[in-house]
Amino acid sequence: MENKTQNPLLCDIETGMCEMPDSATTVAVQTVSPVKIIYFTDPICSSCWGIEPQLRKLKLEYGKSIELEYRMGGLLPDWSYNSGGISKPSDVAHHWDEVSLHYDMPIDGDVWLEDPLDSSYPASIAFKAAQLQDPHKAVLFLREMREMVFLHKKNIAKWEHLATAAQTVGLDLEQLKTDYQGKAKTLFQADLALGKQLGVRGFPTMFFVDSQGRPEKVYGSKPYIAYEDALQKQLPSVKKTAIDPTWESLFSVYHTLTSREFAELSGRKRQEVDSYLQHLADGGKLRKITTKNGVLWIRQ
Repeated sequence: MENKTQNPLLCDIETGMCEMPDSATTVAVQTVSPVKIIYFTDPICSSCWGIEPQLRKLKLEYGKSIELEYRMGGLLPDWSYNSGGISKPSDVAHHWDEVSLHYDMPIDGDVWLEDPLDSSYPASIAFKAAQLQDPHKAVLFLREMREMVFLHKKNIAKWEHLATAAQTVGLDLEQLKTDYQGKAKTLFQADLALGKQLGVRGFPTMFFVDSQGRPEKVYGSKPYIAYEDALQKQLPSVKKTAIDPTWESLFSVYHTLTSREFAELSGRKRQEVDSYLQHLADGGKLRKITTKNGVLWIRQ
């Protein structure tokens, strides 16, 4: 990426950050879990989509020792700015295609040409509403929204698409809309305030907080070892759980997987994964969704 001027939608491939202009001093956050991971993200953050393989692996290997707390960062309030060469939605299309190839995660930038989002706030507020209802389903909801926007070119600033995603993961739609129009807005503002307090300047940003409230920050898209090292620094006694690498096991935990995610979790060589999963799809075990920049595999 040649232009590194700060812009929330111009994610720097070298740093792995979707960066914002302001920063502040990091402060400690209290936790009662072995290690709490405070994860600042956004539904349309392409670098956050890029670390899904690492994050999913972290959950499988260390899920018993971590508490993952999702916070929304407010990546795109609106289009009332011009920086980093991006001043309108169509400017993002090529960038997303470029990021997709870099992270080896399917992203179709044409959503910015066909049905562009005017803000990431509606999807962020909807996520906070989902958290009020069911924290586990909220994480599934976030994944569903990301698949919608990155692979299916759906404008997730629109309620119709948020409603479809919510129904897919089993959320109560009436309750979600009530919270979306009320309490969730306050919770979203609280996330923005906390992010400012902690000096969050881009996404993804994770704070690994130990039992004494001392944080270890990992920002940007990093190799898996960076997240593992941060966890082990905060909890030296942490034990790793071996991952069952079989496709049946992995797809029972995660209903959908990209090729890179499957490679990361199964330990298979990336160049062998597509043919292996295609064989399963040919046998009726998986369903394949193909985009111009990659594939999503779904258990039948």
